[in-house]
Amino acid sequence: MTKQVTLISNNLLNMMIQRLCKQLIENHKDFTNSLLVGLQPRGTFLCERIVAELHAMGVQVKHGVVDPTFYRDDFRIHEKPLVAKSTYLPENIDGMRVVLIDDVLYTGRTIRAGMESLMEYGRPKNIELLVLIDRKKGREIPVEANYVGKEVESLKNERVKVLWKNEGAKEDHVIFLNE
Repeated sequence: MTKQVTLISNNLLNMMIQRLCKQLIENHKDFTNSLLVGLQPRGTFLCERIVAELHAMGVQVKHGVVDPTFYRDDFRIHEKPLVAKSTYLPENIDGMRVVLIDDVLYTGRTIRAGMESLMEYGRPKNIELLVLIDRKKGREIPVEANYVGKEVESLKNERVKVLWKNEGAKEDHVIFLNE
């Protein structure tokens, strides 16, 4: 039996996104040489929310999305064929300060694949990682986020899922599943 618990309510999620935006502003100042990149598929929703919040704060920022499907180390061993999503970057990323954005950081493998796919589009000055949830335990690749909404300790049989309103949820929130 799967148990589901709300980990982060809509109000708290909004506050976390605002805090993450303020941290980005503090570190990137005017964003002239910065690019926010949502990691397909789930990081794109968070990236869109962050871009919208930054715009509401009067900050213009370049943004795009990247799909790591063909860079995954498990690409060939899935039961069903993986379906790639679109990649869009507004310009060459040579010398840019790139912020890679994903919803949940767990093993680090998706982030590694995302960084590898980014390299196809140039050589950034640096890559930072922003995640809404860092599961902390279970890391298989040494990846650490620069910006974290919330750290959660969980076991292998537990999942953390971010549910977005524009994906059909009643409101944006984060749930914790014990399977």
